[in-house]
Amino acid sequence: MYDYIKSLHIIFVITWFAGLFYIVRLFVYQIEAAAMPSPEKEILQKQYKIMTYRLWYIITWPSSILASFFAYCLLFFTDIGKAWLQMPWMHVKLVAVVTILIYHFYCSRVLKQFQRLENLKSHVWFRWFNEFPVLMMLLVIIMVVVKPF
Repeated sequence: MYDYIKSLHIIFVITWFAGLFYIVRLFVYQIEAAAMPSPEKEILQKQYKIMTYRLWYIITWPSSILASFFAYCLLFFTDIGKAWLQMPWMHVKLVAVVTILIYHFYCSRVLKQFQRLENLKSHVWFRWFNEFPVLMMLLVIIMVVVKPF
């Protein structure tokens, strides 16, 4: 059962991160669309609102919940998970995961602003903002594979 739960955890982490990467890219597209002339502006804004809504609520949110659920199962219902909780690399990984969750919730807030056409940040800001989950992903992968400390 452990291998199935671990597989499901990895699958949903991948789809969660795909959503985190793409949602911010859609924010950039929305900012660029807002600078276009009519009717392109309105057409693109409407389409991007639909795309962001579907990506966030049909893919990203469910993936984050399921990835977290299967991680919980791995950590608290398996002997190896209980042992991992005692290891420093797992503490670093869990701090990174909490940070990713904060990023996720911030993206939710930004999405709501975009849905109301109330964005206050530039496309350059969002391009840099989009690099943050990459750094967290690298940290998590290194912690899990290398298990330093």
